[in-house]
Amino acid sequence: MKAELPEPSADARAASEALTRIIAAEIDATGWMSFSRYMELALYAPGLGYYSGGSRKFGAEGDFLTAPELTPLFGQALARQIAQVITASAPLVMEAGAGSGRLAADLLPALDALGTLPERYCILELSGELRARQHATLAEHAPAYAGRVEWLDELPETYSGCLIGNEVLDAMPTHGLRWTEGSIEERGVTIKGDRLVDTYRPAGDSLRAAAQALDVQPPYRNEISLAARAWVSELARRLERGAMLLIDYGLPRHELYHPQRDGGTVRCHYRQRVHDDAYWYPGLSDITSHIDFTAVADAGFEAGCDVLGYTSQANFLMNCGIGELLMARKVGAGETATEQDTQLQMRAQGAVNLLLSPNEMGELFKVIALGKDMPSPLLGFQRGDRLHAL
Repeated sequence: MKAELPEPSADARAASEALTRIIAAEIDATGWMSFSRYMELALYAPGLGYYSGGSRKFGAEGDFLTAPELTPLFGQALARQIAQVITASAPLVMEAGAGSGRLAADLLPALDALGTLPERYCILELSGELRARQHATLAEHAPAYAGRVEWLDELPETYSGCLIGNEVLDAMPTHGLRWTEGSIEERGVTIKGDRLVDTYRPAGDSLRAAAQALDVQPPYRNEISLAARAWVSELARRLERGAMLLIDYGLPRHELYHPQRDGGTVRCHYRQRVHDDAYWYPGLSDITSHIDFTAVADAGFEAGCDVLGYTSQANFLMNCGIGELLMARKVGAGETATEQDTQLQMRAQGAVNLLLSPNEMGELFKVIALGKDMPSPLLGFQRGDRLHAL
């Protein structure tokens, strides 16, 4: 898998080597680095981590495609669900990890067209490089709404409205675990020669307790994201009225920790290719892991939220009318459609197929809603709700 990856540029290799030296120095100083800490540095180390460096991550020219990059119809469908939430709560939308800014640029005019333009659109973004790109995207594609957008340096003490997290949880540092007969060990990173390699040691109390709650039979390897659970819990606790809409790839617990998933779900993305070596040129690949949606639901519920719905991305988008939005584009083209109109329509149809296909993003990605004082059912979960599967 690694042999097929494009060779990074000299500058990219130099940045990766600089990050590797930082990682190696911390390992030397502490004698141990958990995989979770390694993932944190590989993704977020200032100036060198994947999300804090200067390379383009999103879109066809980057390392992977997200739903908003495929078609504006994703944001237009999602806007219908957001409109229901903010109408019943407060005129605030908060997006966590806004990527290129494409989703914000699509949502704002769509919400305006629905008569539910939020008074504030807040973005939670750690990366200065991505903040700059988001500014540029909004200036290019939604300049009339730029005045409503603000970037937050920290979480608000409380908030009401709608929080969106599209592909946020999967990039939070995760703990690797190995279950053996009589012990539970945590995956760590050490140096062998000039290479980063795996090492294991007994898991600490909190991680071991989380692992013991899972129904797995050793020998077995997988991950637990304590960071994702803590993040959901904190945002749920601060929510006064409204809903959190979290879209990501993952599974309910009994499916995620199935015996056939021995080996875990950590995957890396580099230039539209997927590989499984998290130590290949640290800082140049995105590193992700599947989400335990049962843990997400539990974290939200324990923080005072109702679990309002859980379903596949395909069901959610169809409930929100993505098919109608696509048909409206076809009708709009009319008999006078040019060749360019036809090509754009074909691209839109292909993008929607990717978003909905069970063999593509439609089933791999799930949507969960956590909220307080919200009407039921929410639009996106009217048909095909899978709460029973959690």
